[in-house]
Amino acid sequence: MSATRVEIEEIESTKSEKFLAVVLAAFLLVGGIWFYAKSDDWIRDAVGTPQPTAAEQSAFDALDAAHRRHDRAIDQTIDAQSDLELAREAYRTALDAGRPAVALEREYVQAQERFRAAERDEVATRTAVTEVQPAADRAGRAYGERQEQAQDRRAWIAAIARFLFIGLWLALAFRLLGALRRRDSRYLPIGFAVIGAGTLLALLFASDYVTDYLDPLDLGPLLLSLVGAALTLVAFVALQRYLAQRIPLRRVRKAECPFCGFPVRGDGAFCEGCGREVVAACATCGRPRRVGTARCAACGAA
Repeated sequence: MSATRVEIEEIESTKSEKFLAVVLAAFLLVGGIWFYAKSDDWIRDAVGTPQPTAAEQSAFDALDAAHRRHDRAIDQTIDAQSDLELAREAYRTALDAGRPAVALEREYVQAQERFRAAERDEVATRTAVTEVQPAADRAGRAYGERQEQAQDRRAWIAAIARFLFIGLWLALAFRLLGALRRRDSRYLPIGFAVIGAGTLLALLFASDYVTDYLDPLDLGPLLLSLVGAALTLVAFVALQRYLAQRIPLRRVRKAECPFCGFPVRGDGAFCEGCGREVVAACATCGRPRRVGTARCAACGAA
């Protein structure tokens, strides 16, 4: 039997079936989004975070120790300056009052010495920080580059994993839809629900990576778009072939023209609607046979 061009798909679903299909698609989408979000955490744990090398950690520790010494030196300088000001005021007060101030003078001189020593220590610790800073900066840049590379690697792995997940989802969804069609199943809305949820996940993937990345990763949504469109076109072609095989049979059962659906009256050999031949000789036995039937009524040949 030759392929026949058909106009519409004659598959009816109740409102309850359509509603349940929408509900199913929503719950499938919730699970798909959960997997989509958690996959990034799983990949981060699997790939791990790079740690500083021994040399880098040594440079970081040296800079941290130098900063701590410098901070302590600043605190000591502040304390020494405060002690110096108190000693100076006490010594000056005693001199102004004409009282003996030998001990106060000695304390004042000692406070001056402590203050100068604190200032020298502060300068020395600042110099030590300056000396170890370049090595720490180099170590920080090297460590930062490794962290950035690891982050890019995690991003690529996550993008590929999500892409494969959505691609597999859509492939299995289209396969399920095809199987349900071949069986004339009343569960056909389930296939549409699975495809709908997968399509929304694909849109989420595209919006996520198009807005977050401007590097070659943006080819992922484009590739997903091409694959999804290709699968949809394949499904559309398969649907047309399916309809070309099934709808003529349904029309013949309803005493209609297999080509246009116009009612066939009497024993006429041609359709009154489109003028095409609706009765032709069987290729096996040569007796008249309705065009579009699965088997010949005279000999039973397909």
